Amino acid sequence: MSLLDLQRYRCYFLLFALIICEALTVTAQSNKEKPSLLTLEGIFSSSEFNTESAGSLKWLKDGSGYTRIEAAESGEGKVIAAYHLPGRERSIMVSTDDLKPEGYDASLRIEDYKWSKDKSKLLIFTNSKRVWRYNTKGDYWVLDMDDHELQKLGGAEAQSSSLMFAKFSPDANRVAYVRGHNIYVEHLESGKIVQLTDDGSEDIINGTFDWAYEEEFNARDGFRWSPDGKKIAYWHLDASGIRDFLMINNTDSLYSYTIPVEYPKVGTTPSAAKVGVVSAKGGETTWMKLDGSLHNNYIPRMKWAASSDEVILQRLNRKQNRNRVLLGDASTGELETIFIDQDSAWVEVVNDWRWFDDGQRFTWVSERDGWRHVYSISRKGDIKKLTPWPFDIISIEHIDAQGGWLYYIAAPDNPTQRYLYRSRMDGSGKPQRLSPANQPGTHSYNISPNAQWAIHSYSTAGKPPVFSLIQLPEHQTISVLVDNSDLNKKLDRIKRKPVDFFRVDIGEVKLDGFMIKPPNFNPDKKYPVLFYVYGEPWKQTVLDRWGGKRYLWHLMLAQKGYIVMSVDNRGTPAPRGRAWRKSIYKKIGILSSKDQAAAAKKIIDTYPFVDQSRIGIWGWSGGGSMTLNMMFRYPDIYKTGMSVAPVTDQHLYDNIYQERYMGLPWENEEAYQKGSPVNFAQNLEGNLLLVHGTGDDNVHYQNAEILINELIKQNKVFTMMPYPNRSHGIYEGENTSRHLRKILTWYLMENLPAGGQ
Repeated sequence: MSLLDLQRYRCYFLLFALIICEALTVTAQSNKEKPSLLTLEGIFSSSEFNTESAGSLKWLKDGSGYTRIEAAESGEGKVIAAYHLPGRERSIMVSTDDLKPEGYDASLRIEDYKWSKDKSKLLIFTNSKRVWRYNTKGDYWVLDMDDHELQKLGGAEAQSSSLMFAKFSPDANRVAYVRGHNIYVEHLESGKIVQLTDDGSEDIINGTFDWAYEEEFNARDGFRWSPDGKKIAYWHLDASGIRDFLMINNTDSLYSYTIPVEYPKVGTTPSAAKVGVVSAKGGETTWMKLDGSLHNNYIPRMKWAASSDEVILQRLNRKQNRNRVLLGDASTGELETIFIDQDSAWVEVVNDWRWFDDGQRFTWVSERDGWRHVYSISRKGDIKKLTPWPFDIISIEHIDAQGGWLYYIAAPDNPTQRYLYRSRMDGSGKPQRLSPANQPGTHSYNISPNAQWAIHSYSTAGKPPVFSLIQLPEHQTISVLVDNSDLNKKLDRIKRKPVDFFRVDIGEVKLDGFMIKPPNFNPDKKYPVLFYVYGEPWKQTVLDRWGGKRYLWHLMLAQKGYIVMSVDNRGTPAPRGRAWRKSIYKKIGILSSKDQAAAAKKIIDTYPFVDQSRIGIWGWSGGGSMTLNMMFRYPDIYKTGMSVAPVTDQHLYDNIYQERYMGLPWENEEAYQKGSPVNFAQNLEGNLLLVHGTGDDNVHYQNAEILINELIKQNKVFTMMPYPNRSHGIYEGENTSRHLRKILTWYLMENLPAGGQ
């Protein structure tokens, strides 16, 4: 071969290599830029789409900075760091060495912590254990910040993970806690333990609560130190009249065994509740002299009345339509009713009751004039409205007593969003919106004690939250703490359309809704619609905020060719006035299903791209009940339903929740019958998937079996998926969350064909 030929072949080779490299580069760029599709594995079996938060930040008492748990610089263990404002200078307050007890191989894992008032001691919660929904039992350690010594609480007899709700006395020399339904005080210097109550048992509960109080009143920590540290006020519940509901475990041993839950069903007698005050040194309890039946009244809230001489408590009647505010003498137990809030439907327990004006007045939230407004109430019971404007106050965020400002969350113009406002404590002037006007969506705040700073979170329906340190009232961003930029980059590569919000006019009222369309949506085609539903007074589904894994799963379904929608019917807790929220009274399952059906019909008529022959619905808990109601009451609309952990008969749920919204069963039995989906099972025509955890202590598996019996009786074909020993959240056990969504996805695609036609 000649030299010329060799050079020619060499040129050909180089040209060919160049073409191949360019092709590979183009392909790589194409693959990199190609929008990706979501998978169940990516959403539920990996950390790929996890949302990062700013963590649990605790403000210093004077508002000059905050502390937070962080990874140690060594990469092993955790530390508690302090950030001092405005410059955010960082210092380590608690090191990994501080968290390593003598004789231990590893440092303690901090699950929660509390500072003493003078920051001389740190109370550490670790090794926690679940009690129903939350991990409220565990081990407590005290770290002395002067000598860096660790001290485990509970004494030598304390079992592992057995203490609850430990907290320092005001002088930080003692810690009180609950163990075995009794209250104890431990002296830190001597280690002496004083038992304050001795009648605690499975049925007699001191310093904490039974299942129903915990679930429905969010009541767990049941005792309070007096401001002077000399006394402790506490709840005492007698649950001996409540029958045990027996759950059965068939899988964890050779022979099955039962798990008892003290659970008061609708119409059965609640626990008897009372409040007492006992010396922190021990002795006899002074009981508050409550009138009426202890069994047929609830005490959902109690605290010291801005002094060590009086306690103040909220007492609801069994119907929960009257809330009496009682001021009690800690020495004698004498009680005085200083205020009564009542409603023809129900009243809410008030969490935002905060003392101000040197302990002479406290805030109160009520719907007494048709809106959820903030009032101030004096010790003598006179009441003054602090927010006299025609919109709902969602929550009080802070009281700046020195500056005379009330900070709160509201959404006057759009009930799907949330914004920070402030107004004068005397009710004068106009409310000021502090959340930026160019950030529509959902804002939340953790405001410093001096009201100068806040940790701000902002998100929208398709965008994860950004956490920032801001200065108030200007809302100036000082530092971005977490921006979730990595998650945003992944989302930018996802094939998707934005979430569309809309209102649907059903004649009597306009309902809020959202819609997620397929990324390749063609308005000239018709698509199947899957409605996501809840519909009860416990929560909204139509919110302009980051929706996490549920949003991502809905987005995955949209990628497969479904339009995913949700509509909030009347009775959901939207900030749309009392009449909106209370319209559902004695009509759960009745008015709500009527609204949902009317909305679906209107949507079908309004949007030509909706295929009325392919309408599906799914929901969980109350949404599972609503799914059944829609499938049974409106079989002409809904062709496929997926019901997870539903209440199938309202008599089977707990008395606090169901009686609050439906009235007492012996006074409203007809509505209980009409509101329960099991009584309409004979109308099933479409495809139904029923999913339930057999270890559900909230909505018992009994609900599924009673519905199954009725469907069998009515000769109806359906699909059932039980999850052994899983609770209401159906997440325990390896791969459970992913498997559940796989079942739901499979069932939907098998029975409601995807894609535009």
